Amino acid sequence: MKWTAEAENAIKKVPFFVRKKVRGRVEKEALAEGKSKVTLVEVNATRQRFLSNMETEIKGYQLDTCFGQGGCPNIANDSKRLFKRIEKLLKKEDLLGFLKKTVDGDLKFHHEFRVSIADCPNACSQPQIKDIGIIGASLPEVTTDECSMCGACVDLCKDHAISLDNDSQSPVIDSSKCLVCGMCARECPTGTIKEKKQGYRIMLGGKLGRHPRLAEELPEIFNEDQVIEIVQKCIDYYKANSTNGKRFADIYPGPEFLNL
Repeated sequence: MKWTAEAENAIKKVPFFVRKKVRGRVEKEALAEGKSKVTLVEVNATRQRFLSNMETEIKGYQLDTCFGQGGCPNIANDSKRLFKRIEKLLKKEDLLGFLKKTVDGDLKFHHEFRVSIADCPNACSQPQIKDIGIIGASLPEVTTDECSMCGACVDLCKDHAISLDNDSQSPVIDSSKCLVCGMCARECPTGTIKEKKQGYRIMLGGKLGRHPRLAEELPEIFNEDQVIEIVQKCIDYYKANSTNGKRFADIYPGPEFLNL
């Protein structure tokens, strides 16, 4: 559907976390009225109706994932099944009911518990600013298979975590720089570098707003069942300690409460 320049500029002023939803609603309502073009009039009318009825749109949580699933060449770990398991868990916990009981006044989108899943470290910045951020991971290791010293791993590593040791005729991985994206293992032509472990990195306690903070990463790579266990513990802690809409980031005590 065509949008005028004024309409496009107006939709950009809508908070990013509801912009896609508002844009879709604008087009839907414009089509229902028989219009083929979105102007500033349609944007303002829909935005006002949407924001004035915000509470009816709130479900207690936000769960998002990247758009790259299925065809992205950067995938370190496919999270489709994990996404479904976390969505089932979030629905079971009735976070909307919890918010209605504990928040004074109308519910807003910023009250919702937020989880973001990404299949690779590119992650579009979202896991770092959510209550729980989950990033697909593929941990590489150097094997005893003979290295051809082709340098492919060095060239493709965006984080400069790999070098070639001429003495040992082998690659060396700097774990302090490695983001466990798995690209080196997938591209190594000799099998000198292979995947040692596949799983997920987990980041906790991120948020935007008046007092933003980046999420804190847990120092492990976790399998799917462990991720579900950690998400459950975070929700349990949140429901036991959040009052009047406080975000998980506001009450996050550090990873000690997880008893990992």
